[in-house]
Amino acid sequence: QVQLVESGGGLVRPGGSLTLSCVASGFMISLYSMSWARQAPGKELEYVSIIDRYDRTTYIESVKGRFSISRDNAKNTVYLQMNNLRPEDTAVYYCQKPGTRGQGTQVTVST
Repeated sequence: QVQLVESGGGLVRPGGSLTLSCVASGFMISLYSMSWARQAPGKELEYVSIIDRYDRTTYIESVKGRFSISRDNAKNTVYLQMNNLRPEDTAVYYCQKPGTRGQGTQVTVST
């Protein structure tokens, strides 16, 4: 059974950092492009970052220089390191592979 389980979200102050983890089961992440997306209240889902099979990465403009996506194929886990967080980063963050999305983890950036 293909499954993605995210963790690492929480409440953080502006300027703070969080690292999200996504543990995959039922398939090998090394064979797929993996991505992180987010959905803020009242807004549409937006892709944040993608890492392809060759570890090439892309980011939306608003997180460039602050977020970093990576993978550990041995642990079958994808990460999203988030630094210098802003209130506008507040959202539910989802880990994705084509056709599958995790349950999400809440990130709240607030004083």
